[in-house]
Amino acid sequence: MNPDLNKLHPYPFEKLANLKQGITPPAELAPIALSIGEPKHAAPGFVVDAIQGALDGLSRYPTTKGQINLRIAIVGWLTQRFQLPTDSLDPEQHVLPVNGTREALFAFAQAVVDRQHDACVVMPNPFYQIYEGATLLAGAEPVYLNTLAENGFVPDFDSVSAETWQRCQLLYLCSPGNPTGAVIDSATLQRLIALAEKYDFIIASDECYSEIYFDEKHPPVGLLEAAVEAGHEDYRRCVVFHSLSKRSNLPGLRSGFVAGDAAVLKRFLKYRTYHGCAMPPHHQVASIQAWQDESHVVVNRHQYRAKFDAVLEILRPVLDVERPAAGFYLWPQIPVDDTEFARELYAQQNVTVLPGSYLSRSVESINPGQQRVRMALVAEFDECIEAARRIRAYVESIS
Repeated sequence: MNPDLNKLHPYPFEKLANLKQGITPPAELAPIALSIGEPKHAAPGFVVDAIQGALDGLSRYPTTKGQINLRIAIVGWLTQRFQLPTDSLDPEQHVLPVNGTREALFAFAQAVVDRQHDACVVMPNPFYQIYEGATLLAGAEPVYLNTLAENGFVPDFDSVSAETWQRCQLLYLCSPGNPTGAVIDSATLQRLIALAEKYDFIIASDECYSEIYFDEKHPPVGLLEAAVEAGHEDYRRCVVFHSLSKRSNLPGLRSGFVAGDAAVLKRFLKYRTYHGCAMPPHHQVASIQAWQDESHVVVNRHQYRAKFDAVLEILRPVLDVERPAAGFYLWPQIPVDDTEFARELYAQQNVTVLPGSYLSRSVESINPGQQRVRMALVAEFDECIEAARRIRAYVESIS
């Protein structure tokens, strides 16, 4: 067996299941899960219809590169959403469909990290644990950058030493952030692109929450957008990851894409050809429909906006909690240990949240997730309101 498998940490939800083991919550209270970022809004009906109408594709092997019409649709969406120069993205070179960003974020490190050198991969802390697992199995060292309130929950990139940047082969970004919802601004992204040029590393920007935001006039900036503003219209060293899971409430479709540096994606396509991860043809047809429609995405944002307004009105009097810049998570500071909070909230109110320390690693004696929990406002409106009321009742009982 690969000895690097022994380096992998238990997944957060495995730890959460162990935390809840042996507890019997009140039977009269229906269970409410705010722990998993799985959208519960209805999938767009036209996407379901598209899948059903394309099932004849089951008789054909899909190509790893995907249908040209899908890549054209993705390029069209990227160009419009991030105001990129027309024709700066070539659907033959700059885009690859993937089966959700999770598998692509993991596979990307396996393809780009050169384990023959003393490689490190820099990532935010807390983080999506796929970044860490991908790094360890690629034979590199994870370097964690704490995202703290005093820095607006954006990693302090200026604190990274020149020696670390010299060893860095890959920088994972998550903007909007999971779990903080923080958005990295264009100026910071441009500084990171300059560092990538200077120290010869690749930036992998996980932007799967980019379409859930609260100000329709100011959507979150993307890495490719910042690259253009910095004069890098070839998107050199920049690769972005997007998904339909959150944007279109389609987590079960397992559909997303990677886009950016053509030379990097050419090599990544070679890896993926051997990896055997082509998107099913009917999923590709449905994805084309989803990327070409914005009306359902606007409705989705309105639903999240209404939930945040109502839930924050309930929780703000008892918790240190603020609306994030984007995404669908709350990241409140809590008055007790985060594992105790999660365990007792479940035991007393049958509401499940994720301890923040399960999403973080201790760096210089600081675990940025301690005394915080992640709450995913993914359930329907009434269920989120009920969960907020129960959380408030629990907090008031321990105050």
